[in-house]
Amino acid sequence: MANSTEAQKPQNTKKNKKKGATLDTFYGAKIQNTEQIEEDIQENAPKSSKGNRNSPQTHEEFESEMTKKMEALWEEKWEKMQKKFTHLQNQFDQTVKENQALKQELIKQSQNTKKLEENIKYLTNKVIDLENRGRRENLRIIGLPEKPEINTKLDMVIQDIIKENCPEILEQGGNTATDRAHRTPSTLNPQKTTPRNVIAKFQSYQTKEKILQEARKRQFRYKGMPIRVTQDLASSTLNDRKAWNTIFRKARELGLQPRIIPSKTDYILPRESMGIQQNRRLPTFCKEKTRALWKV
Repeated sequence: MANSTEAQKPQNTKKNKKKGATLDTFYGAKIQNTEQIEEDIQENAPKSSKGNRNSPQTHEEFESEMTKKMEALWEEKWEKMQKKFTHLQNQFDQTVKENQALKQELIKQSQNTKKLEENIKYLTNKVIDLENRGRRENLRIIGLPEKPEINTKLDMVIQDIIKENCPEILEQGGNTATDRAHRTPSTLNPQKTTPRNVIAKFQSYQTKEKILQEARKRQFRYKGMPIRVTQDLASSTLNDRKAWNTIFRKARELGLQPRIIPSKTDYILPRESMGIQQNRRLPTFCKEKTRALWKV
């Protein structure tokens, strides 16, 4: 009977090993060498016998030895985790410093970009102003037919336009001579049906102004064909002025007196004058002034 009992004990030990909790499940993580330690515990555990049944001294020594092994294992793991944590902490601190440096650099770059944008805007306005000053003696003639006999003799055609529409300038002895006259753009686009504009540069600024004033009063013609004569301006200034066309019509309907200086509009009311540089502000301005007039 004793032999059969001793023979059954190893089987129970195997069953308990399969069913019992391991160190992996106890500590909730996969730890290297824990399986080897468990096998050592099973193999080196003191076995009960007839002469030595559950010796307290043997169990104490075994538990002490296993505890030392586990402590050494955990100490090794803890040191590795500490080193890894310290390394990650150093990397994080370095990343924070680099991020702060990048933020400071970004602020500086934003400030520099703002200054550059202001300088670009200032220089662009200066260039536009210089371009308009260089065109102050120029007139733009719109609607002059595209014909070879006209294109080859533009200077003479301009003199004919002056004789036909404002002969009083010639009678007063004004200098109507031109330095040059040309079509713009220089090449003809076959897809466009409208004639190219003519740019004429006069020798006398006063004569150019007189012709422009007469062109504002009445319709100019060339051999009976209607044409338009306007001030020659930079393309950016022309685009700014075109944006105000609808605003001018609305302002005149409200009895205002709009003026352009040169991309700003002045409005004159009884005992009041104001300038508006942004056309989106005009509708609000018109509503407020209309309500004020109705109250009066």
